[in-house]
This record gives sequence, structure tokens and C-alpha cells, in this order.
Amino acid sequence: MNFLDVDLPSELIIFKNNIETSIKQFVEIKAKAENSLHLWQSKFGGFPYFPKGMEYPKDVNGQPMYLLAQINFAEIPSIAKFPTTGILQFYISNSGDVYGVCFDDLGKQDGFTVLYFPEVSEDESKLVTDFSFLPKPEMLPFENSCSLTFSVKHAPMSVGDYQFESVILGKSIPESKDELYKVYDIYEDTIQATGHKVGGYPYFTQSDPRHNKTYKDKKYVLLFQMDTDDEVGIMWGDCGVANFFILEEDLEKKDFSKVLYNWDCC
Repeated sequence: MNFLDVDLPSELIIFKNNIETSIKQFVEIKAKAENSLHLWQSKFGGFPYFPKGMEYPKDVNGQPMYLLAQINFAEIPSIAKFPTTGILQFYISNSGDVYGVCFDDLGKQDGFTVLYFPEVSEDESKLVTDFSFLPKPEMLPFENSCSLTFSVKHAPMSVGDYQFESVILGKSIPESKDELYKVYDIYEDTIQATGHKVGGYPYFTQSDPRHNKTYKDKKYVLLFQMDTDDEVGIMWGDCGVANFFILEEDLEKKDFSKVLYNWDCC
């Protein structure tokens, strides 16, 4: 079945087979600013689902971190290799001006962490409900808590993906730089990778960090992407985007302990 839902410009027809072969499912996320959210509900910002008796995540300075996003897989359409139940959470530090990322080591969890709860209880007596211990927000990329809605989409590899030339252009890569840049520009205009999502292909305002020799020989795939969203008050630096990556084998094992976190902006 062909899920390519755009008409390719003539300049891209030569790559049509590679483009169609690269198509992946992903879950598109739409956010709406909202305050009255259940603790176990999928959300951006707000208070997390957190069982009593567990140690709340803290950054390297010992400060409690803030919930960036929470995905309850029971609420989203299922896609291959991703869980169908449980809650996945992304926390980032409120300290400093880089939203908890370590650009020298994207897996270093001094200022972020990812938690997964395979079993979910909706009994609030078993959950933390008082979050008055959280510090006053000072440096976060979001202003509001948001409810989320989900839909399954399909899209081919994005132009920013570090494998773009080998997978999409392949043996038909233009010989001149001018022609190559033209193909890049046309492809980017035709096939978008922006927006919030689970799975699929990433979008970058700069470049794919997986091209770094530290990561490129490993099969890191997009786990979650949160984009700038003016409508709900999400802003990564100067109109940037955040990406979380996971090894394919870790995703299949539901092991979220070694996730990479990166964000960039214009």
C-alpha cells in the first residue's frame, strides 16, 4: 500500500521508489492548552503520574525536574515496536539555560531523564498529588500544560535525517553541489517532518546529531519529538525543536534508560 500523500515534483520522481520504501508510521500529536488534567493522562507539562514511595527525578544539582511530556500508550494508536500500554515520561531540568541537555554527550542524564511505568493505576490514593515541592519555574520551553490528541500518519524519511543521501538519493545523487542543494530544498518543501510526534522521522533546524561518530554506527530511531508551537506557548530557544532517540533494540525491550536527548534552534 502506498502511503505517500503528496505529489512529487518532477525533480524528485527519480527517487520515488526510495522515498516510498522509506515510509514509516508515526503518531502525530496535537496539543491544546488545558489545566484540568488527570495525573495519568497524556500531556505536555503539568503534574506527572507518579506512584507514592518512589524517588522523584532530580537533576545533577539535586533539584526536582519538571515534566516535559507524558504519553499514556493506552490513549494513542498503536504503531510497530512501540508499547501499547504503560506511561512514558520525559523530564527536564529547570536549571540553566539549555533545558537540561548536555550537547557534548546527549545520553548524559544530568539534566533530563525518561521514565516508563508499564502498569498504570488510576487510584489517586496511590499517587503523589501534592507537587508543592517543585521549584518555581524559571527556564522551561513551555508556558502551559496541554492535553493531547493523537492520529496515525505515514511519512518518508526527512531531509534532515543523517541517512538521507544514502537511503533516498542513493546511486542517483546529483554530481554537482548546486543540483544537490536544489534537490534538498525541493524535498524539504515537499515532505515535512515538523510537529509533535511519537516515532517516525525527525525534524531539525540545524543538523542530525546521530551523524556524530559516537552515535552513527548505532541504530538510534526517533522516540519522541516536541516542536515549537506558538498556539500553546512552546518555544525551544529561537523557534527550535527537541528530539529524543532510542536504540531499536532498547525500544523493543521497553528499556528507556539510555535515551539520547537533543534540541536545536535557528
